[in-house]
Amino acid sequence: MPDPAVLLEGVTKRFPGVVANDQVNLRVESGEIHALCGENGAGKSTLMKILYGMQKADEGRMVVNGAEVDFDSPTEAIDAGIGMVHQHFMLADNFTVLENIILGAEPATNGVIDFDEARDHIQSVGREYGLDVHPDELVEHLEVGERQRVEIIKVLFRGAKILILDEPTAVLVPQEVEELFRNMRGLKEEGHTIIFIDHKLDEVLEIADTITVLRRGKTVATVKPEDVTAHDLAELMVGEDLPVPETSASTVTDEVVLRVRDLDVEGSDTEVALDVSDLTVHAGEIVGIAGVEGNGQAELVETILGIRHPVAGSVELLGDDITSGSVRSRREAGIGYIPEDRHRRGLLLDAPLWENAMLGHQSMNPFVKNGWWIDPEAARKATEDIIERFDVRTPGTDVPAHALSGGNQQKLIVGRELSAESRVLIAAHPTRGIDVGAQAAVWEELRSARRAGKGIILISADLEELIGLSDRLHVMLRGSLVAELDPNDVTPRELGAYMTGAKEAV
Repeated sequence: MPDPAVLLEGVTKRFPGVVANDQVNLRVESGEIHALCGENGAGKSTLMKILYGMQKADEGRMVVNGAEVDFDSPTEAIDAGIGMVHQHFMLADNFTVLENIILGAEPATNGVIDFDEARDHIQSVGREYGLDVHPDELVEHLEVGERQRVEIIKVLFRGAKILILDEPTAVLVPQEVEELFRNMRGLKEEGHTIIFIDHKLDEVLEIADTITVLRRGKTVATVKPEDVTAHDLAELMVGEDLPVPETSASTVTDEVVLRVRDLDVEGSDTEVALDVSDLTVHAGEIVGIAGVEGNGQAELVETILGIRHPVAGSVELLGDDITSGSVRSRREAGIGYIPEDRHRRGLLLDAPLWENAMLGHQSMNPFVKNGWWIDPEAARKATEDIIERFDVRTPGTDVPAHALSGGNQQKLIVGRELSAESRVLIAAHPTRGIDVGAQAAVWEELRSARRAGKGIILISADLEELIGLSDRLHVMLRGSLVAELDPNDVTPRELGAYMTGAKEAV
């Protein structure tokens, strides 16, 4: 048999208090699409970071295209033909597409960057693999699917033949997922090898040639998609069946807990970023907002929270006008917030978990004593409760947030906000990057909060999640709510068509 593209044998990686990888074996054949699945904390991202030279294994061996390797840095992995597209895109918003792609690999003549050569090379790669990009466009103006194309071209520009894609569909609508899969198949036909991490088992079964499942740091199975079902994979990953995002009988009341009226918010370039005439949320109701990222969802959330201030319109909480209130006053008045970007908005990565568990609530019980001082012991106890209730995999409450896997970081944030006594919860992508077992737990917590009378705004790229959990659905396009849909009467594909503007409300 020919040498595999990647062979990992007995790879072990230990962190304080936890074994992330425990004698992991992985064989990836040349020219195949190989899926890596497992629950949060199973060791998938750690294993790929070792392969990419971002971390060093404590034990084991790695062989790439028949040659044993031991990378000390990503540069060495890139030189060996390996490229990685991270779950959190590594792009500079204030740089152009071209500048982002060539950063660190600038073609130069006599010490001067040859931008014409770089532009020609980028366009050639784009044409060859069907990855259309505009080299001179600023990244901050790109939608999420376009950013992902830039990341893929960036690794191809450097000559990668083995691509690692970490949660590549997490922020894509169905049409963008189809485009990504077409690109992946095209790369495979050109002889590239692709390893990708994914929690969406239907996608894994559709695109993968081979599937390896990790569980609690160990390799438990390598299977072919034609030999297993989604149920089989879920059992291998977490020992449970696939959860279903569904909401039972309505708990919606007549009480309006949040209302946004005639909202007009300017964007950074003085153009109107938001134009929302009316958005209401009732106690006991989940209102879903669907939209391709970059169409105003973030601006709407920031306006409700008080991070942005409108030039016109109002935000009302429990009948009180809070339009001019501070972020802190709104949080204290009863607004909870699960942010879309856990690293930028949800965590202090170098701070211990007990400090992260009180972010946004540090002026409220149980985190204060005598009305003023932080109570570390109470914060640790509250953190322990979150860890137990939401199955956050961690050695303890003093571990820094950056030591947790992305999924466990997400569970900590979700637990923090769902444990608080809020009347309104803004949940932006609450299950992004978490496994099927944790996903089911978060869905049940959201349903429980709904039954308890919370009003919830749910923003998600998972359209099944939006349709299954929402009592009402709004579609956001270019800063406006362009359609209100009945979740019982819309399919994910139809919803995706509304989101992209291919279908308009009648």
